[in-house]
Amino acid sequence: MHRFSFVSLCAVALVAVLVFSGETRTVEAVTCDVSELSPCMAAITSPIPPSTTCCSKLKEQKPCFCQYLKNPTIKQFVDTPKAKKIASTCGVEYPRC
Repeated sequence: MHRFSFVSLCAVALVAVLVFSGETRTVEAVTCDVSELSPCMAAITSPIPPSTTCCSKLKEQKPCFCQYLKNPTIKQFVDTPKAKKIASTCGVEYPRC
């Protein structure tokens, strides 16, 4: 019985540490705005690799990719081999919508 109480006490202590550790995880909503991808224009229009800012913006806007692909005006820029290569270089998986 004493061992069961000790294990229970350790479990409660672990939960308390996790809950009160001060680490909170929040999910921020992404505003889908294709102009946020403007740092990638240099990589799209020239042979230079994507910048770190471009890669950050691609990761940030990833939830919006399918929406962008549904827009014919935007699709012509984001559904190209060059755009797919930039996404791959940045470690961003290209969506299958």
